Amino acid sequence: MSQRRSLSRSRHDRMVAGVIGGIAHRFGWNPTLLRFVYVVLSIVSAAFPGILVYLILWLLMPEEGS
Repeated sequence: MSQRRSLSRSRHDRMVAGVIGGIAHRFGWNPTLLRFVYVVLSIVSAAFPGILVYLILWLLMPEEGS
């Protein structure tokens, strides 16, 4: 049985705080594609909710290896 990775901010695959990189690694997705989708969805939703969600995740997600 393989061990599932926990949800944590990436130390190595980060643009700002590693939130999107950590989510992508947890689910085995492409971090660049996920960042693109997140930015597009944030713009479509008038940007504020996307920024707010990112900031909340930044505060709640532990850093990788912590």
